Amino acid sequence: MLNPIVPDVYSAQMNTEEYLNHPTFGLLYKICLVEENRGLFATLYAQRLFFVVLTSVDGMQFDAIGRTNARILLETRLRELRRTGQQLEYTKLQAAHKKRFSSK
Repeated sequence: MLNPIVPDVYSAQMNTEEYLNHPTFGLLYKICLVEENRGLFATLYAQRLFFVVLTSVDGMQFDAIGRTNARILLETRLRELRRTGQQLEYTKLQAAHKKRFSSK
């Protein structure tokens, strides 16, 4: 008898990604948590449009922001992670920062 395939829980937890469906722009990819109940998201395919998404009991609010403001929010979060010693999260977010905002 064959054993059923058991998913690798550790890998699933390490690679957790979060997506939201925007009514106009489609799937949004979560870049980072800005503060409690507020996250920074980008459009999945182009990754050129950025949104701050506020979640509450009333639903979600999508606020479009420019590339510069998104970069500032991301850099602020990086400083906070470094200050609080959250090295793993800092390293992941630093890679996301380089991917989206470094000039090529």
